[in-house]
Amino acid sequence: MSTLHSRKAASALKNVEKITRHDQTFWLMRGKRDLMEYKLPEWESLREHASEIKRHTATHLDLYLEQFSKNLENNGVIVHWAEDAREFNQIVLEILEKHGAKKLVKSKSMLTEECELNPYLEAQGIHVVETDLGERILQLLDEKPSHIVVPAIHVTREEVGELFEREGISKEIGNYDPTYLTQCARHSLRNDFLDADAGLTGCNFGVAETGDIVVCTNEGNADMSTSMPKLHIAVMGLEKVIPDYRSLAVFQRLLCRSATGQPSTTYTSHFRKARPGGEMHVVIVDNGRSDMIANDEHWQTLKCIRCGACMNTCPVYRRSTGYSYSYFIPGPIGINLGMFKSPQQHSGNLSACSLCLSCDNVCPTKVAPGSQVYTWRQSLSDLGLASSTKKLISKGMCVVYYNPSLFSTSLKFAPIVNHLPRFLVYHGLNDWGKGREMPVFASESFEQMWKKGKVK
Repeated sequence: MSTLHSRKAASALKNVEKITRHDQTFWLMRGKRDLMEYKLPEWESLREHASEIKRHTATHLDLYLEQFSKNLENNGVIVHWAEDAREFNQIVLEILEKHGAKKLVKSKSMLTEECELNPYLEAQGIHVVETDLGERILQLLDEKPSHIVVPAIHVTREEVGELFEREGISKEIGNYDPTYLTQCARHSLRNDFLDADAGLTGCNFGVAETGDIVVCTNEGNADMSTSMPKLHIAVMGLEKVIPDYRSLAVFQRLLCRSATGQPSTTYTSHFRKARPGGEMHVVIVDNGRSDMIANDEHWQTLKCIRCGACMNTCPVYRRSTGYSYSYFIPGPIGINLGMFKSPQQHSGNLSACSLCLSCDNVCPTKVAPGSQVYTWRQSLSDLGLASSTKKLISKGMCVVYYNPSLFSTSLKFAPIVNHLPRFLVYHGLNDWGKGREMPVFASESFEQMWKKGKVK
């Protein structure tokens, strides 16, 4: 009955100190988010408004994408459309090759992680440099992000210090002060910005009314990636488009408050056209998003604005880390996205949910990822992915529950388990007993108490 997620989680839980720190870090972020909510009396109306904007946009996506691309082109931007990851990677490579670019500086983009752009470009001889500090750390460690907003939060400052020493970024051996390490990274990246041939940014929102590419960061690396090189490539999933500035104002108030508990990101950058003497390209990617729109039960996944709030509050994510999930995006939203990508490969993640629905309550656009996980679980049998063991247990429970006399007899003799030798109770077939103690059966059932008049 164990899944890939449960096995990876069991391995992660062996490091109690690391798991405790991970849990406390994200619960602190959840607490900051709650403080932001309490300061805005209109918070729930903002969530509802954001949800309706996303619903409206998704059902009129063709119109808004056409308006968006037209306004971009009117501003001199070259627009490209990619059906899937393969075409997306090829388009980016062709743009770089056309300009003879050999070095690319990037700001954080989960879309490029989704399409595995970095290894593709590097295999073609392009030197790719991540400029978000967390992403840069992971790039040097040759690791994937463990969170969509704070990708390297699991790496300690001591580990970063040792990494920077090995890479020659830090000159003071044993100095693991965060301010010092950040300064070292800044000096190192400054040279990369200066001699890069091209810059690539993601996109938090694409404003159809004006053709703006809006990028939200706390480090200013997106601005550096676009102000130094003359070639700017912006990449976005087609669901990132929104109608107008009024819509942007709604999402801007929700995004950072939900993600990190800040009123706003330090930088909210708008890119509408190329810098003087430069060239700007926008690549709009589908890669399965159209299929999401067509799915009556799960289209709401497309409303996600990638704030990470569902991960910060999820008790399973916090206690198992992002690396226990098989899909590159972890947590509640990642479970749903993984099922769209490949149910056969990622259905094991569905067990990584307690159905507490805390993620439903904090999601700023009301994606309801926890409720969608429940719906996905109901489809496992039709997909041929349901656990045969769980199906057998369910059938056995049905026999007991639909037979009153058998149910009453089972309750009567259940307390015997309290007195059995431990090896007869805790064994390989008892998944509940792995990592937790079995509950003690009451000597008298509720039914027996009711019949004796003990319950009033």
